[in-house]
Amino acid sequence: MDTTERIKSTFERNKKALGLRPSVGRGTATTRAMLTQGLHFEVKDGAWSMNVDMSEKSGGTGAAPDPGVYGRSALASCLGINYAMYAAVKGFEISSLEIEVQVDYDSNGTYGTIDQPPGYRQVRYTVVIGADASEDEIYRFVDEADKHCAYLDVFSRPMDVQREVRVVGAQE
Repeated sequence: MDTTERIKSTFERNKKALGLRPSVGRGTATTRAMLTQGLHFEVKDGAWSMNVDMSEKSGGTGAAPDPGVYGRSALASCLGINYAMYAAVKGFEISSLEIEVQVDYDSNGTYGTIDQPPGYRQVRYTVVIGADASEDEIYRFVDEADKHCAYLDVFSRPMDVQREVRVVGAQE
């Protein structure tokens, strides 16, 4: 079975299972970040482990990517995965695919020097894609994939965020 057929078969099987039992698709994912030194964190999620740090100009050592790199990577790769899945479902072979994510930021919000949100001002992405399909067909499956991209949704829609703080070993 070739890659496109494997992706299509898996997609259709999962879609059918979710249609029959929507609860199969619900769950909770847990990621933990543990400070190791300075601004360097070891992040674990199941069997996966990665490191996060800040640049030297931000007080870190630059030993690992900063959180923004991972956030932009999550968006770019999620978009790309969705394009590849939706192309496969349509039976198209992708010959080339590149997603570039650009963001505008202003660090004043992070450092509290002016009263503004610390996040991105704008997020833009460019898709460069080649496939054995017409331009109209490519636009249609790219549009469909965008509608179902989890990280495009995370970047686009406000969501409920809850915080719990547990203090250990505090001084009295």
